[in-house]
Amino acid sequence: MGFINFSFIDILDILMVTLILYQVYKLIKGTAALNIFIAIILFYVVYLLVKALKMELMSMILGQFIGVGMIALIILFQQEIRRFLLHVGTTYINRSRNSILRRFFSNKDNAKSKTVMAQIITDACANMAEKNTGALIVIGKLSSLDIYVETGDIIDAHISVRLLESIFFKNAPLHDGAVIILNNKIYAVRCVLPSSENMDIPAYFGMRHRAALGITEITDAVVVVVSEETGRISYVENGKIENNISPDKLKSLIIDN
Repeated sequence: MGFINFSFIDILDILMVTLILYQVYKLIKGTAALNIFIAIILFYVVYLLVKALKMELMSMILGQFIGVGMIALIILFQQEIRRFLLHVGTTYINRSRNSILRRFFSNKDNAKSKTVMAQIITDACANMAEKNTGALIVIGKLSSLDIYVETGDIIDAHISVRLLESIFFKNAPLHDGAVIILNNKIYAVRCVLPSSENMDIPAYFGMRHRAALGITEITDAVVVVVSEETGRISYVENGKIENNISPDKLKSLIIDN
């Protein structure tokens, strides 16, 4: 090892790059973006090999692609980059009950309103689950959901069990799509959500579950799904789904998010 000098900064540099690559891998695992990412890595390895062999013409051609690589990466991985930044910015601030910012901004009235909202959603989902009525409920947090609100109808109504059940009644004109809840109120209905591109989603999950996963992959919103086929209740957050949960578990998850 006499010709190789490793300092503490070098080790820290390697660890940081490894951590970043691992986080990127977690975000794109199971998606088509993973294949693109692997292709880019292989392309860069070929470029380094060609450059080491002093193949001038190939080095020049490949170098032109490498030169615009950052712009290409931003274009190709814009959704993944957005998810990564959301993950970094919200995981340790918005989602932590012990966060300093959360304790500073929260108050008893907000906590009480959230508890009431959680109970209403839980009761409505439990009733719909018994009747195998499908439902898709998005609870907004910090991320803007305006682009999805615009696809539906704004009603800005106080939340209630009867209203939620009426919206998702299968013959109702507003049942098709998602309900978006903002500030403990039903802000919009019949909203269209992006479907997840994750190829590892089990086949038994329908379009509601895919839409729930899709919106939580690109925003910090949480979603409650009631399956029309099985009557099971699911809770989705950060691109991860908890399937077939009890009403009590659902209420706890909503309050804690």
